[in-house]
Amino acid sequence: MAVSYNTGAAAPANRQPIKWDKVGWFALLIVLAIVMILPLFWVITTALKSNNDIYKTPPDFFPNEFHFENFWNGFQAINFGRLFLNTMIITVLSVIGGVVSSMIIGYALARIKFPGRKIWFFLFIGSMMFPSIVTLIPLFRLYLSINWYDTWLPLIVPAWLGNPFFIFLARQFYLTIPYDLDESAKLDGAGHFTILTRIMAPITKPVWITMAIMAFQGSWNDYLNPLVYLQSAEKWTLSIGMATFSSTFAGVANTQWNLYMAANLLYMLPPLIFFFLAQRYFVQGLGSLGNISQK
Repeated sequence: MAVSYNTGAAAPANRQPIKWDKVGWFALLIVLAIVMILPLFWVITTALKSNNDIYKTPPDFFPNEFHFENFWNGFQAINFGRLFLNTMIITVLSVIGGVVSSMIIGYALARIKFPGRKIWFFLFIGSMMFPSIVTLIPLFRLYLSINWYDTWLPLIVPAWLGNPFFIFLARQFYLTIPYDLDESAKLDGAGHFTILTRIMAPITKPVWITMAIMAFQGSWNDYLNPLVYLQSAEKWTLSIGMATFSSTFAGVANTQWNLYMAANLLYMLPPLIFFFLAQRYFVQGLGSLGNISQK
């Protein structure tokens, strides 16, 4: 009986052709990522150099010696602890006020039927068209007349009156939630406060966390309003402290840029940490804008 042997090599598996368009997109994204990361890398390396190494020509991309004491020296140079506490108090109160008030107003505009609610909605949207610089002088005169100048009240109280963009975001998200939830809750004896806090708050978690991230970043990095309304140095925020850091020296060449960059990294940490902790909800909140219906 004849026996046959298969001595041929195994047939190669079907390989999908390389999609060069995707390779090109990935290469482009890598280049763009490097371009965006390079300034942050330069800040970090500058913060770890001695002040003399910063002015070397050609510059060194990596420090020859790591000077971690720059962070402590930069911390002390602008009284970072006091300014950090001031900024954190103002920011936390502004975030709470902005999110809570905007969610309540958005709920009223979306879930409560009352005469003129569309007019109020259009007024809120229309107020977004005015640049903040237009209202700076009238508000300054108002706060000056009620003795709010050189206090934190002009930086905190307006947030508790609602943010037009946050109101728009909350209202549009509320409209995507079925009204059957409200009717079922009302049959069980729940009022609007219970519906808002027990039912709507968990459902709209991505939205109000998105608001919190935006409000935190906006209040933390606010420079104009503290500059206008705060006169006493002990009430300053970190944004003013960082801006006045280099002005304490005679000129640009005499500025201790290593300490400035070290303090700047410390200044960047709180909003960066907050964003990464809530990044998942932030993406969901922005993604919900694509599901907004024309109501």
